[in-house]
Amino acid sequence: MITLTFKGLWARKRRLVGTLVAVFLGVSFLSGALALGDTLRGNFDQLFTSANAGTDAVVRSATTLESGPRSDRTLIPASLASQVRSVGGVADAQPLVMGFGQLIGSDGKAIGGMGPPRIASNWVSDPALNPYHLVSGRAPAADDEVVINQGAANDGNLRLGQTTTVQVPQPVTVRIVGIATFGTAKGFGRATYTAFSLAGAERSITGRPDQISSISVKAAPGVSQDELVSRIQSVLPPGVQAITGAQLTSDNISSVNSTFLDTLRSFLLAFAGIALLVATFSISNTFSILTAQRTREAALLRAIGASRRQILGSGVIEALAVGVVASALGVVGGLGIAGLLKGVFDSFGFALPAGGLVVSTGSIVTALVVGVVVTAAAGLLPALRASRVPPLAALRETTTQASTASTRRVVAGLALTAIGVAVVLVALTGSGNGVLGPTAIGALATLVGMVVLGPVVARPASAVIGWPAARLRGLPGALARRNAMRHPRRTSAAATALMVGVAVVTLFTVFAASLKTSMNNGVAGSFRGDVAITPSGFVGGGGSGGGGGGALSPQLAATAAQLPQVQVATGLGTGNARVAGHAETVSVVDPRQIGAVLDLHPVSGSLARLGPDGIAVSQHTADSNHWRVGTQLPVVLPDGTPSALDVEAVYTSRDLTGDYVLPEAAWAPHAVQTFESAILVKLSPGTGTAAGVTAVRQVAAPFGSPTVQDRAAFVSSAGGIINTVLGIVYALLALAILIALFGIANTLSLSIFERTRELGLLRALGETRQQLRASLRWESVIIALFGTIGGLGLGVFLGWALADAVDIAQGIATFTAPPAQLAVILLVGGLAGVLAALRPGHRAARLPMLAAMAAE
Repeated sequence: MITLTFKGLWARKRRLVGTLVAVFLGVSFLSGALALGDTLRGNFDQLFTSANAGTDAVVRSATTLESGPRSDRTLIPASLASQVRSVGGVADAQPLVMGFGQLIGSDGKAIGGMGPPRIASNWVSDPALNPYHLVSGRAPAADDEVVINQGAANDGNLRLGQTTTVQVPQPVTVRIVGIATFGTAKGFGRATYTAFSLAGAERSITGRPDQISSISVKAAPGVSQDELVSRIQSVLPPGVQAITGAQLTSDNISSVNSTFLDTLRSFLLAFAGIALLVATFSISNTFSILTAQRTREAALLRAIGASRRQILGSGVIEALAVGVVASALGVVGGLGIAGLLKGVFDSFGFALPAGGLVVSTGSIVTALVVGVVVTAAAGLLPALRASRVPPLAALRETTTQASTASTRRVVAGLALTAIGVAVVLVALTGSGNGVLGPTAIGALATLVGMVVLGPVVARPASAVIGWPAARLRGLPGALARRNAMRHPRRTSAAATALMVGVAVVTLFTVFAASLKTSMNNGVAGSFRGDVAITPSGFVGGGGSGGGGGGALSPQLAATAAQLPQVQVATGLGTGNARVAGHAETVSVVDPRQIGAVLDLHPVSGSLARLGPDGIAVSQHTADSNHWRVGTQLPVVLPDGTPSALDVEAVYTSRDLTGDYVLPEAAWAPHAVQTFESAILVKLSPGTGTAAGVTAVRQVAAPFGSPTVQDRAAFVSSAGGIINTVLGIVYALLALAILIALFGIANTLSLSIFERTRELGLLRALGETRQQLRASLRWESVIIALFGTIGGLGLGVFLGWALADAVDIAQGIATFTAPPAQLAVILLVGGLAGVLAALRPGHRAARLPMLAAMAAE
């Protein structure tokens, strides 16, 4: 039986190409996602190991204000550097001042895109404690001299001796005296690096000569890192800690894994799972058709003595063989997919660190095992069906598939769909984050129910969808409609893969539109100004200043306010603090002016009366923590000062400010760097919007050419990050749709083999090759539209459920079904059917007429 199985597999190899392709693409995506994760993890490990290679210990504050590999911490006294140097076993100790520094290129624009940090620091003279090494020029000596990394110099077209601007965030004019590399690389990943002298960094970055960010320590020969840390810790005051260089590397790696790489890996694996799910439907459909077409063959084997176990084993071995070959090819293809995935993120502005490809043995084994298991599981049910064929079936003509759905399928499909919908509806009557889990369970049950019901509705749906083709396209359209109706199980199976893919596309489309509607409504409802200035990487929301998205100098607000066209120009500051024991991003406002440009819709208290000992919180956060006006919150500010601030206002509109708002009077005395995430402008009476935008843009140009928009443009751009993420989602889902198209094409190809005699008779009766191709094309379109329409309906329902659940839990989504985008999805689904029929139609038209009529 094993020999017979492999001979039969080889004889039908062309019919299994579609299955091989589906498995190959699915495993390639999975392998590529795993390889990209391994590569990024290896790159970051190497970067952090290189950065801390010569550092034996680090002295830093124990209080964190932000999570991440470069976690923002409170400052420590600069005098600790000399104390640490005097500790036995310390060979050298260098103070480090670190913060945000936006380099401006020779074209006057900020260097860097979304994502990579923009680092400003002091130059460390000890090469063992500084991962950057001069390749040209010299170290900075004067306060206005800097060293920049090679990558930033190349991107900004900057060179030695040139004068440029560094925004820290106030603009500082500097002269480039050195170019450095990070080891042999052009920089630390895609980050930009600007190094001042120590005095220059203290003056420009923190403005605090008595405080520093940390101290890097080198051990004397023969002193271990653990012993060094133990000695240093004994002289440190409370709230300051010493850790080993190895611990710093480990912490950085763990942090980037937990805050970025694990999330990215899970994100990619989710789409790989979708691709494999779609592939599973295509694989199962192929094996089902092959099994149905070989009913007499299975019966003959049973008649000459083959047992049911042998028939079942033959089918499973066939699926395993296909799975092993396709998965092995998929693992190799994943290396190329990893590069494509990185290119997708880079093209949307999310630059990932570059480095050599890293693939772990675990990832290879995982991709192989998953591919083989998925293929075997998809082929198991058809194999079971083949093993139940009675031997007498060899003596009579048999139909390849049942033309009607069983009562059991009807009942099961209706029950699952009804239960799923009911669970979703009941879940959405709840409150808080608890609605998300039940909603997801109900959505999954609804999806399974729709899949089960597919063959039940395939016949009437094909009749309705195919009616225009039958009326308008004559005989080819009528034949296409009848063929789609004749085998509802096959039609449904071919369409299900596309339905799942379209449902996911529609789900993300609806959910993204819902988020954008909520954000746009929130920004439109709260922004009272006429003009907004945002960093070049700004994509909506409060955000954390100084990150990859850039930041604005408060000096720009003061400059814009002096324009005669401007009545009020006030900044919306941002920074990090610990609020009630948690690291949080906070917004900073001038209570006297913010009301002229921003209405946060307070439900209690007043932002205009926010005092130096007060804080405002969103209603969402207040309700979650049972806070109200008068509640006192412990707050640790950036310089480490502990404060007790009273909740003086609770507001509902948090799209621009986030969940916490502090007055400048409480923030400014303790801020290390003052960032503006946006500057909001109210024009003077009688000033036209166009004239106001032009005037503001002229004064903003020297500050790195930030984005200047009128109110309408600012509101519409509030959901810009959502559009960017949705673009990435579409790119990642394209592979799943491609697999679904292969499934439809494979179904048509297999049905051509089954209908060889029928096609020959039609040609003998006068059907032209063009009519034959048109018939198959319209049949493919009917199948594709059946899957697309089902996916649209399911996706809209799931998108509504997710949007409502997130709105209940977080208050950030307003259900929106964008008609134009949904119409495009429907149109693309129809075009996909045309594309899927090209190859099968070409093959069918080439069938020799007499040979086709003689085929069995």
